Amino acid sequence: MIAKARTPSTRSRWHSLPPDLLQQSCKRVAIMSLIFASLWAIALVMNNLVAPLLGHNHNMTMPWPYPGNFISWIGLAISLTTFFLVGQLKGKPEILLNVSHVNMIVGAGLVALLMNWFPAIDAWRISWLCLIIVVYPSIVPTPPLKTLAISTIVASMDPLAVWIAHLRGVSFGTDPFTMIWYFLPNYISVGLAMIPSTMISGLGRQVNKARELGSYQLGELLGRGGMGEVYHARHRMLARPAAIKLIRPETLGAANSEAARVMIQRFRREAQAAAVLRSPHTINLYDFGVTDDGVFYYVMELLEGLDLESLVERFGPVPASRAIFLLRHACHSLGEAHARGLIHRDIKPSNIFTCRLGLSVDFVKVLDFGLVKHYAEGAQAQTVLLTQPDVTTGTPAYMAPEMALGERTIDRRVDIYALGCVGYWLLTGRLVFEADTPVKMMLQHIQSVPAPPSRYAEQEVPPELDRIILQCLAKNPDERPTDTMKVAEMLAAVPLRDAWTKDRAEQWWEAHLPATAPFTEVREKTPVEVLQVVQ
Repeated sequence: MIAKARTPSTRSRWHSLPPDLLQQSCKRVAIMSLIFASLWAIALVMNNLVAPLLGHNHNMTMPWPYPGNFISWIGLAISLTTFFLVGQLKGKPEILLNVSHVNMIVGAGLVALLMNWFPAIDAWRISWLCLIIVVYPSIVPTPPLKTLAISTIVASMDPLAVWIAHLRGVSFGTDPFTMIWYFLPNYISVGLAMIPSTMISGLGRQVNKARELGSYQLGELLGRGGMGEVYHARHRMLARPAAIKLIRPETLGAANSEAARVMIQRFRREAQAAAVLRSPHTINLYDFGVTDDGVFYYVMELLEGLDLESLVERFGPVPASRAIFLLRHACHSLGEAHARGLIHRDIKPSNIFTCRLGLSVDFVKVLDFGLVKHYAEGAQAQTVLLTQPDVTTGTPAYMAPEMALGERTIDRRVDIYALGCVGYWLLTGRLVFEADTPVKMMLQHIQSVPAPPSRYAEQEVPPELDRIILQCLAKNPDERPTDTMKVAEMLAAVPLRDAWTKDRAEQWWEAHLPATAPFTEVREKTPVEVLQVVQ
């Protein structure tokens, strides 16, 4: 009879951890290392400071202070070494966990050697190793089979230490039955350790399965904004990495189930419209859907670069030539959307991403095209996607006056106004208007006249560029450029002393954001690589 083969999922359930749980285990290695180090330090303090103060006398026939101090110092050194290796091996979780397991086994061996330097087998006691065996898999999640193997090795350290004592000539007369009782708690603890290990591993897999959206598996949280959260994701069948944004209906004003149902219908209709955008300067929308509990999600391409808000915050305002270069790319993305009757309505620096794309650098991608609005020329604007009719959406610092006033007949010129605000930010590192509350900010956009960017820019701003920015910021929509392609033409005509060429762009990127490895996983502390999408 041929035995039924075990599926890879069954095998992995016992041999490996889900990705999220693996990352958690690595983070907890440092905690466990410090716990071990603290215990060794306590042992040194107790036997070298507290014992003499309390008049506890040592003699050479006792394990303390020799070889206790020597063993404790070794244990302390190994634990601290493991702690410092955490930072070095953060990108290699399997190796880091193996180092932690070695630290546990070696530490347990030192404890057993110390406690059995002169074994007292006739005395009833429970070994300190029992505590290590039970607690370790609860702090550092480990696959069940590996937990069984490691715990068994640790439990066997007491018999090994007793055997070493016997080889040293230590005499202890006892019968086999008493020795079994002496070591039995260790092996009972091995069985107890399997309980938290199996439960934690199982719960981790349940969470992992629960985080599957369609054909995509959610990974690490990349960012969180007012409208939702963005996660690293991977297609379960393809190697292609992606980013998923989750949007809960309550963040968009859905007060009840009926409002949520209407919102879902709008979401599906408008997401389909946004998915047809094909401009290379618009982020690719791979998939979209609604979870069983009514959470909207978008699956988008994962980019290598940073948004324009982070660009200016980290490196300062950009020269006029580069600002023009970036804005023209954004104009092409918005131009296609407007031609299809879509308004973005939330253009701002954090929604415009400059990135590496193939061999190109400073390649602009406009993000968050899922939250759009249909409009019709010269007609009443259609219903807004994902918002109640009376809800004002957008970012106050980049909001056109007609949006701030809540007018129902907005059109593509609100995006042109916001694009002017983005240009202002790129050139000056400042918002067009400063205010301490959103309402005051919107009032400034409605009433105040903006100063030209050249007044605040550290680098030269051509007068022609000043005029284009201010024209985009006109209070009256009729005084703004008619469309973004017209804005792109005006920007291209600005006379410049030094154009932003391909060579200049490559030099800047190589100096500030050098090429990184392809995205196989999201690594920590890599702000250039992490997709800061739609925050």
